[in-house]
Amino acid sequence: MSTTTDQPPPRAVPFWSPTTRLALKPVAPSPTARPAGLDGAWWPRSRDLAHELTALADVLDPLWGRITRIAVNPLQWPIIPRRIVVNGHVVKVDWFTSPFEQHKILMLSYTAGRWDLLVIPPETDAVAAARLMTAATAGAVGSPTGSHPMAMDQEGHARLTAGR
Repeated sequence: MSTTTDQPPPRAVPFWSPTTRLALKPVAPSPTARPAGLDGAWWPRSRDLAHELTALADVLDPLWGRITRIAVNPLQWPIIPRRIVVNGHVVKVDWFTSPFEQHKILMLSYTAGRWDLLVIPPETDAVAAARLMTAATAGAVGSPTGSHPMAMDQEGHARLTAGR
């Protein structure tokens, strides 16, 4: 016996979804064993913070637990949204003005606490971004600021080009 329905059969529709360019340190055994410094690096594709933060938080929310608040430095972002929607819930976006933290983003979660990520500017070339992501996720205790790895990479690049 066969049945008929008014609905067409399901079909696969290909879509393109850009991946989040993100590198994280290995997870510490407990939140109290978490080393100081950066927890990883994020390389956004543009300066559209509302779009970029939503994509980043959609990835991290299931990994770290419900993200509740995000803070960024306004020196790096032309427009800062007050709130974004992440996996069906609203996340408040704040800002801070420390000149030493221009390249850092803070993310807060009820379950994981605070996470600090190095923000690599979108216009950074792929080779420099790979170096910075590796430095931010190195096993050793990293720099507590996001601008330190950026300055070190620029200094190293300047020495390399001066030696040519």
